[in-house]
Formats: sequence, C-alpha cells, structure tokens
Amino acid sequence: MTKPKIYLSGPIMDADPHGAREWRKRAKELLGESFELLDPMRRSFVDRAVDSANEIVRFDLQDVDDADVILVNYSKPSIGTAMEVFYAGHVKDKFIVAFSPFTYQDCSPWMVKYCTKILPSLEEAAQYINTNFAKK
Repeated sequence: MTKPKIYLSGPIMDADPHGAREWRKRAKELLGESFELLDPMRRSFVDRAVDSANEIVRFDLQDVDDADVILVNYSKPSIGTAMEVFYAGHVKDKFIVAFSPFTYQDCSPWMVKYCTKILPSLEEAAQYINTNFAKK
C-alpha cells in the first residue's frame, strides 16, 4: 500500500537556511510514519542561479502535481510559496493545510482564499492531516 504524499511548501529563498530545513525536519517527524513527504530542499539547486531557476520551478510544480495534500509554512510572505499555493489550489484543486502565526485579519486574502485550512502551528496542522488523511 502506498502512502499518501504531502508536499512541504514554504519559504526557502531569502529564508534562514536552518529555519527552512528545521520545520521540514519536524514535519517529517510528525507525519513521516503515515505519509511520504516531498521536500523541495532534497535537491541541491542554488537560488538566483539562472541555470537553476527553471529547474527549481518545474521540479516544485511536479511535486505539487504528485502530492495528495500540500502543507504550507505561511510564516512570512514568500513569492514562491504563494505561487505554489495558487497553482495547487486554483489550478489543481488540491487540499492545502497551512500553519501561520498570523491572525486571520493579517493573512493575505490570497492565502485565505486558496488554503483550505490555516492553523496556528505545525503541530496542529500535522494533527489535522493525520486525522483526516492518514490511511487507516
């Protein structure tokens, strides 16, 4: 039996590299038993390298296509994350679970529109995903 797939969307470019990896590591601890996690940081591309830009986007969109659920770290505005959320929600009609420190009033209307659920922490988002999407 194959595990459902979750794409880990969140800031990478201009983000603290340790922070960008740390929440993904924690997500794997919380969800890895029941899900296959698609982490875009598994690839070794360099941001702002012209020869990598098209590959970064194509591989990330392929991961979104392959995923059953999108888990979004909405801790700060990120063009790449917003593009992935729009593509996953509007184009692919995927279920998108985000976690964010922002109040509803401080969230971008675009994120509110295309994220199916926004929760206050990674732990709550993982619990929601485990409850609703883990194969029983």
